[in-house]
Amino acid sequence: MGILKERFRAKADIASAEIKSILKEHGGKKIGEVTLSQIYQGMRGITGLVTETSLLDAQEGIRFRGYSIPELREKLPKVPGGTEPLPEGLFYLMLIGEIPTEEDVKHVTDVLQRKSHVPNHVFKIIDAMPLNTHPMTMFVTGVMALQTESCFSKRYAQGMSKKITGKPPMTTV
Repeated sequence: MGILKERFRAKADIASAEIKSILKEHGGKKIGEVTLSQIYQGMRGITGLVTETSLLDAQEGIRFRGYSIPELREKLPKVPGGTEPLPEGLFYLMLIGEIPTEEDVKHVTDVLQRKSHVPNHVFKIIDAMPLNTHPMTMFVTGVMALQTESCFSKRYAQGMSKKITGKPPMTTV
């Protein structure tokens, strides 16, 4: 298993155990009240999901893993001589929850480059969409079109349980 997967799995296992413990002990506890106007006005003031990855505050703006955008511009690794953080650094932060080192960012870049092949049919699908299609629609469609390359999809079709973690062995596919 790669370094990134090992770090993510370690963090995920700890978080999963904490969540199970909290739910076991406090799962039935009420944490607030909701008014009808809050629901009709976009859930203002209602916490709808517990997450540590990002927080959008109307006054403060967005925070990623507790860091503001100006803080991230200062703390995340940059290309030598550059002034803006590398996107791989933000990806690492979101995935692992820690500010990455330059070596961590280089590792993410290397992994992404090794896995960067996109089959031609994905480009054909995106190219077939109208020019005025929203970029997010194109992105989602492209990602969904990659399902044809999924080793998991092939194994699920053979009966593999979706509870299995890690990369499935490919010897039978």
